[in-house]
Amino acid sequence: MLFNRKGIPDEQLLDLYKSILKPRMIEEKMLILLRQGKISKWFSGIGQEAIAVGVSSAMEQQEYILPMHRNLGVFTTKGVPLNRLFSQFQGKMNGFTKGRDRSFHFGSQEYKVVGMISHLGPQLGVADGIALANKLKDNKQVTAVFTGEGGTSEGDFHEALNVAAVWDLPVIFIVENNGYGLSTPTNEQFRCQQIADKGKGFGMESYTIDGNNLLEVYRTISKLRAEIQKKPKPVLLECMTFRMRGHEEASGIKYVPKKKFDNWQDKDPVQNYEQFLISEKLLTPELIEEIKEQIKADINSALDTAFVEEEIKSSTEQELADMYSPFDFEEQPPAANSTTTNIRLVDAISDGLKQSMQKYPNTLVMGQDIAEYGGVFKITEGFVDEFGKERIRNTPICESAIISTAMGLSINGFKAIVEMQFADFVSSGFNPIVNYLAKVHYRWGQAADVVVRMPTGAGVGAGPFHSQSNEAWFTHTPGLKVVYPAFPADAKGLLSAAIEDPNPVMFFEHKALYRSIYQEVCDDYYNLEIGKANLLKVGHDVTIVCYGAAVHWALEVLQKNPKISADLIDLRTLVPLDVNTIFTSVKKTSKVIIFHEDCEIGGFGSDISALISEHCFEYLDAPVMRSASLNTGVPFAKNLEDNFLAKKYFKQKLESLLAY
Repeated sequence: MLFNRKGIPDEQLLDLYKSILKPRMIEEKMLILLRQGKISKWFSGIGQEAIAVGVSSAMEQQEYILPMHRNLGVFTTKGVPLNRLFSQFQGKMNGFTKGRDRSFHFGSQEYKVVGMISHLGPQLGVADGIALANKLKDNKQVTAVFTGEGGTSEGDFHEALNVAAVWDLPVIFIVENNGYGLSTPTNEQFRCQQIADKGKGFGMESYTIDGNNLLEVYRTISKLRAEIQKKPKPVLLECMTFRMRGHEEASGIKYVPKKKFDNWQDKDPVQNYEQFLISEKLLTPELIEEIKEQIKADINSALDTAFVEEEIKSSTEQELADMYSPFDFEEQPPAANSTTTNIRLVDAISDGLKQSMQKYPNTLVMGQDIAEYGGVFKITEGFVDEFGKERIRNTPICESAIISTAMGLSINGFKAIVEMQFADFVSSGFNPIVNYLAKVHYRWGQAADVVVRMPTGAGVGAGPFHSQSNEAWFTHTPGLKVVYPAFPADAKGLLSAAIEDPNPVMFFEHKALYRSIYQEVCDDYYNLEIGKANLLKVGHDVTIVCYGAAVHWALEVLQKNPKISADLIDLRTLVPLDVNTIFTSVKKTSKVIIFHEDCEIGGFGSDISALISEHCFEYLDAPVMRSASLNTGVPFAKNLEDNFLAKKYFKQKLESLLAY
C-alpha cells in the first residue's frame, strides 16, 4: 500500500494514526463486551476504518456527516464523548436516544452528525436537504453522507443523486464497497463494473479509490471539499474496502472465500498505516505502546462511567410527550380592523401559504410543477415572482427523496413544505414519512419541521390513482399530526398553524372542495389551534362526527331534514383528536354516527368508534354507527363513483340510528 504524505505535517500524520487506532481498539473491546453479554448487538467496521476517519478528518467540525452503523470512526473523530457512546450502546439515559434506539441510530446537533435509520436509503435524501440549506445560506459548507454498495440498489439512492445533480448540491456521496450486502456478493447485486459508474448517469463526477488507504481517503475528500466550496456540486466517491467481521456478529464470515479474506487481511488499514509511519520514523514501538495505553485508559474510564450509570427508568408521560417536539401555540387572531373576502378553499390555502412564507423567510416549498406552472391546482401560481425559484422549487418526480430532503432542511434550520401532486402519490414517499419524520424527535430529539400538503378525495372522476382518502395511513403513525379542514377559513388558519408547528403535519385538502366551497375569510395572517374540533350545529337526538367532504354532505342532509336535531362536529384535526368535544356530545345525545369518505375497513372512524365505546359505553342508547365508502378502489365512471361514496348511504344509516 503506497502512502503519499506530501504536504501533510508530521503532527497531522500522527493525529490521523491516533484517530484510526481509537475506533479499532474500541471495536475490539466491544466484541469482548458482546461475548460477555454487556451489549446486545454490534455491527463491526473492522477493516474499513480508514474511510470514516479519513472523511471526518478532512471535514470541518461544523459540517454535517451522515454515517452508517460501521462508521464508529466518524463519531470518535468528531469528538463525541466515549462515555456517551457507551451509554448509547447500553440504552442508558446519558446516550443520545434515551434508550429508545441503539448503536448509531441517532444524531447530534452538537457534533453535527446524523446517524442512519435501518431503511438505509432515506439518509441520502436527508443529506440533500442539509446540503441545500448550506447552499441557500452560502456558508461554503460541504455535507458528506455514507452508504454501502448494497444500499445503491435502493430507489432512494438514485433519487437522491438525481436531486443533488439537478440542484448542484454541495454533497459528497460516499459508498463503502466492501463486497457484500450482508452475505450477498456484488455480482448478485449489480452489473456495472464499479458503483462509481452509476454517478456518471446522473451527470456528476464519480471516482473510485482505495478505501483502506487512510491518506488517499483524506487527500481525496480534502481536494473534493475545496472544489465544492468554490463551486457547489455533488460527487459520488466509491471507496473499495472490506469488513473483517460478519454483517453483525451472529452472521459470521463463512460465506467469504478464504483466499479473498486473506488478501484483504493483508490490506488492513490500521496495520498498513502504522507500518508506513514506522518507515517514516514517526512511530516507534515505545510510542505505539504509549498511544495504545492512553486510548485504552480512555476507553476503560468511559466504560466505567457508563457501567455505573443506573438503568433507564420508564415514564409513560415522558414517552408520550417526546413523540412531538415541544410547541407552545400562540393564538394570532386576525386584527380587529381586518377585512374579509369571500373566497374558495383553494384561494384560502394559497393565501395562508403565501402569508406564512412572508412571515418565515426560512420556509421553502417543494413539489412537482409548482414553480412557473403554479401546481396542478394553481395554489402556488405567481409565487415564483414573489419568492423566487430558490424557495419555490420544482422537483423531479421522486417523492421519497424530496420528503427526505425536507427532513434535511429541517435539521439545518429551515421549514419545509412539500406538495404532493395528489395524495395518492405519497405512497412513493411513505417510508421517510412514517420511519423518519414521525420518529426522529422520539429517537433523538430532532424536530421535523415539515408540512406535507395532500390534495385528496374523490368526487371529481379521477379514478383509482387520484382519488383515495388515505388519511388513516398516517393517523396510525405516532409522531405525525394529521389535519383535514372542510372550510376555507379553517384551511387558512390551520395551514398557518401547521407551518408554525415544528412537528411533521400531514395537511389534507379535498380536491372536490377546492373550487366549490366559498366563505368569508380574513385577508390578514391568522392561525387556528391544531387539535380543536368545531361544533357546527347543536341538537339533542344524535351526534354526527365527520371531517372533510363528509361535513358538507352531512350539512346537506340536515338542511333537507330540519326535524333531525343533531350535534354536528367537524373534527378539522384527526391527530391530535379532540376527544373531549366528541365525548361531551355523545354523553348528551346518547347516539352517534361517524361519517367519512374513506372506506369503512381501516378508516379512521374505527378508532373513533372504539374510543367512544370504551369511554362512553354507559351513555349509549344504540350501537356506534359508521357511515363510510365501499371497501373498493375509487372508480372512474360517475355512476360507479357515486355508488362508491359514503354520501349515498349516510341518510339511510342516520335514519336507522335515530329509529333504533
